[in-house]
Amino acid sequence: MERNIWPVAAVLGAVVLWGSSFPMMKAVLAVFGPWTIMWLRMAVGALVLLPFCGRMSFAGYRRGDWLPLAGMALCMPCLYFLLESNALTLTTSSQAGVVSAILPLVVAVGGWLFLREPLERGSLLGLALALGGVLWLTLSGSPKASAPNPVLGNLLELGAMLMAAVYMLLARRLGDRYSALTLTALQTAAGLIFFSPGALELGSQTLSQTSALLAAAYLGAFVSIGAFGLYNYGLTHMAAGKAASAINLVPVVSVTLAWVWLGESLNLTQGIAACATLLGVWLAQRGVSTQKGMEEVLANPAANEAG
Repeated sequence: MERNIWPVAAVLGAVVLWGSSFPMMKAVLAVFGPWTIMWLRMAVGALVLLPFCGRMSFAGYRRGDWLPLAGMALCMPCLYFLLESNALTLTTSSQAGVVSAILPLVVAVGGWLFLREPLERGSLLGLALALGGVLWLTLSGSPKASAPNPVLGNLLELGAMLMAAVYMLLARRLGDRYSALTLTALQTAAGLIFFSPGALELGSQTLSQTSALLAAAYLGAFVSIGAFGLYNYGLTHMAAGKAASAINLVPVVSVTLAWVWLGESLNLTQGIAACATLLGVWLAQRGVSTQKGMEEVLANPAANEAG
């Protein structure tokens, strides 16, 4: 019984870390620009991965793999974090967290379009409800200091989810030949180069921003790498379906922590829209055939760098 607690605790720990990334990023963006904070995050992640370089291998490389590898790295972390970090400058972390809940559905639709995976009618109904909830949430938001343009911000977050979905589908294809550690290291290196212009904004005054630097280190070491490790451990000791279903708790954690840390809250209309979104995600994931496809993607350790 005691042994069964640790895998569940590990997966829930990963969910808390991923959920905390939205309010944490929102707070740090008040100090550093999107490019700078993402370069710091990638730099910390690279330092954490450095001791494991000897375990990385491209021995399974096949001719033409450079294209999906490059596409994977471009989508995640480059375009994903570029869109999401800018989204958080325009909308609240609570709303961005709710929008992120539709990621499994975007992956399912992508699997239906490009991998010919079946998509049941119930899943289509859930998808429509979830997208309607996101649209409702977006249009019911009004500009304020912490969210000067919630409509554009939520659209950018939706774009980030599209990039994450493309990445997951590519990672699913590449995961048979490359280890999760190898793919993660490749992504981190690509992100470090892509966001390198952000390093130019760092100066001597940066060292005085202790809290922001510690937050960036937290995002790089714990959210990107630590959460990946916890989720990977949980997957090796519990059913993939249970581990995948825990991902649905990320927006709940995000909204809760945004309320505690930043004082953010959803109004009544936004709360109903958020519930509609989560209900749509739950309904869509009830489809057995589609659920199997989503579980395979979400259960891929390399696919959980997002957030």
